[in-house]
Amino acid sequence: MIIKQFEDKNLAHYSYAILSGTEIALVDPSRNPQTYYDFAEQHQAKIIAVIETHPHADFVSSHMEIHQQTGAPIYVSKLLGAEYNHEGFDEGDAIVLGNITLKALNTPGHSPDSICIVAYDEQGLEHALFSGDTLFIGDCGRPDLREQAGAITASRETLAKQMYHSLRDKLMQLPDTILIYPAHGAGSLCGKELSKLGVSTLGQEKQTNWCLQSQSESEFVTELLSDQAFIPKYFTHDVALNKQGAPPFAESIASVQIKLQITADEFIHRFEPNTIIIDSRPQDQFKTAHLKNSYNLMNDSKFETWLGSIVFPGEAFYLIASNESELKLLIARIAKIGYESQIALAFTLESGNTNFKFFDSSVLNKNEDDYTIIDIRNPAEVKSNRIFEHAIHIPLYELRERTNEIPLHKPILVHCAGGFRSAVGSSIIKSLISTDTEVYDLSTSVKNFQS
Repeated sequence: MIIKQFEDKNLAHYSYAILSGTEIALVDPSRNPQTYYDFAEQHQAKIIAVIETHPHADFVSSHMEIHQQTGAPIYVSKLLGAEYNHEGFDEGDAIVLGNITLKALNTPGHSPDSICIVAYDEQGLEHALFSGDTLFIGDCGRPDLREQAGAITASRETLAKQMYHSLRDKLMQLPDTILIYPAHGAGSLCGKELSKLGVSTLGQEKQTNWCLQSQSESEFVTELLSDQAFIPKYFTHDVALNKQGAPPFAESIASVQIKLQITADEFIHRFEPNTIIIDSRPQDQFKTAHLKNSYNLMNDSKFETWLGSIVFPGEAFYLIASNESELKLLIARIAKIGYESQIALAFTLESGNTNFKFFDSSVLNKNEDDYTIIDIRNPAEVKSNRIFEHAIHIPLYELRERTNEIPLHKPILVHCAGGFRSAVGSSIIKSLISTDTEVYDLSTSVKNFQS
């Protein structure tokens, strides 16, 4: 048995190819299937199964495309309510793969329809557990994403209780030597304190993972529900899209129209002025010259996550990048969250029609009260370290909906923790307020004020 782990660092997502003999099963594949085809060709093997541990909220899977391309059946829990052709894969079901066997375990908790997959080796011994979003290294899956999404919905309290029993009654009964292969690692919004490690053993997790320690159900539920991260706008959309099956990746991104070197005058006269503009260029370029009402969401490692936290599902937007190659790269990344069809046009910008004043942070040392300071960090960050005592806290993912809460009688100064989020936050505020109040971005200078 060969297990190949594929990592999407931007979404902290792990997918897997399991090879035995000349047959391959895929687990939780990412949006672009080409890497799996390359793996199959490298080993002169055939993909015979695609397994989804649940309908994912944080990325779009290529299970449907792989089925259409290779004929490999898609295996999912019957509870998922899949809208595509599939085979049920629940407790008691098995897939023979070369000389090994894959068996399903129903493990509700992250979602009502979650499954884990136990791989039995050539000797019939439990070798590996593909734990999906049930058990991570250092944590377990959050239980609050299926209250309004999916074929089956459930309250976070109900799912948290189910998680407690799935971990103890199902997973902890496996051998301590079994390898744990999760669907996510550090940086994922599907859990709280995920490890950077990509693989562990059940024995190691029993020693170090808080979820597997001796505790009552009520203690576990309280801890699991506390301090979970925000839920991006796109999560519910992706659950539905994965339940339905996404269109082919290459065709979908090729359908996005690209145009090079648009001028500000051309944009004003030819395009819809009320459509959101996502400008991914570095903030110095953006501040020097950009289109009015643009959001400066820079090309960063978390670009797609923040795009899906700011832009609503179904909401059209324009995309600007520094050059054509960056445009194509960003379109592919946007497709990973299923937003590619919302791109009204992708283009490079020849000239802008407005600018953004750079901020001299030295004036803050004695004149902090001269500004309305907006802290757009996440609640947990503010709770652990309040940088400016009188700052108004509005998280970035709520900013578009809450700009009416911002006082306009003083200049507005926006900060985050390092400068990336404040670039987009300050540009959002500037585009949405109805007065000529100055808006500034503290940018990376915020580090000078952190204790």
